[in-house]
Amino acid sequence: MTVSDNSRGLILAVASSAFIGSSFILKKKGLKRAGANGARAGFGGYAYLLEPLWWIGMISMLVGEASNLVAYVFAPAVLVTPLGALSIIVSAVLAHFILKERLHKMGILGCVSCIVGSLVIVIHAPQEQSPSSVEEIWMLAIQPAFLIYTAVAIFIVLALVLYFEPRYGHTNILVYLGICSLMGSLTVVSIKAVGIAIKLTFEGIGQMAYPHTWLFALGAVICTVTQLNYLNKALDTFNTAVVSPIYYVMFTTLTIVASAIMFKDWSGQNFNSIMSEICGFITVLSGTLLLHATREQDTSDAFPAAGPVSWYTWKFSPDSLLKNVKDDYFVSLNCSDAT
Repeated sequence: MTVSDNSRGLILAVASSAFIGSSFILKKKGLKRAGANGARAGFGGYAYLLEPLWWIGMISMLVGEASNLVAYVFAPAVLVTPLGALSIIVSAVLAHFILKERLHKMGILGCVSCIVGSLVIVIHAPQEQSPSSVEEIWMLAIQPAFLIYTAVAIFIVLALVLYFEPRYGHTNILVYLGICSLMGSLTVVSIKAVGIAIKLTFEGIGQMAYPHTWLFALGAVICTVTQLNYLNKALDTFNTAVVSPIYYVMFTTLTIVASAIMFKDWSGQNFNSIMSEICGFITVLSGTLLLHATREQDTSDAFPAAGPVSWYTWKFSPDSLLKNVKDDYFVSLNCSDAT
């Protein structure tokens, strides 16, 4: 029995989710250990590079990303990317047992919603229309619509890195995750282009001699390194229960938009199939947000003990700490003088 390309992509995407979901927990544990012995990653520290558990998590993520890379070669992004919700489920379950971030009954319902939505997407996913050469992919990349998307994404990333991160990076989760998600959407289309070039080369249609192949590879490396760097900062600064679902929603949405613009994933599909995929995607997003909303906050990361989670999820800053220390000192000094 011949296995279709979509089936190969599905199997690889599920395996990728298992590895990536585990990597969140392993890296979080490694970051916590490293932060206890040195400068935290959220404040520019790199002590986690000496932590073996962080490296195990990184290897797990790399294996997952490699599986994801190959999945994008066989299947369209509209099928592969939403299946990343399964990594949220893996992360939530492991966080419940390992990080003691409790998963409530409504969170379980969120997990079920993610699975149901993923199944709907799998059933109605379009068949991949694979380009026949890297030059054809390059022509898709330089079409005006995708060039506009790329320019807007890079502009927003630069604004977030140069202006918003120094001011709001430790208080607003959207700063780090906005950078990760925008760069991630460009990472996916670059990796897909490289993967197709490698696949064609193995089939006897050499693509390594084309400079376009290496331009896509360079873009994939730059985007991936940037994405992982800011994801580390987000994980070290904010709760895993908050980072994972918000990152998934932003990354998935932007990736589907970027892929649809460049590769025209929905071309040739009828209206009913497209609407079914959108409904499945909304179901996945709803389950992800429900899972996030019902997760117990991890107070060890300086989260509020009660009240709803806002985008400003972490109120700590070095300046406020210094101010509090000074205030306490002068209060105690005045009290001693009074006596």
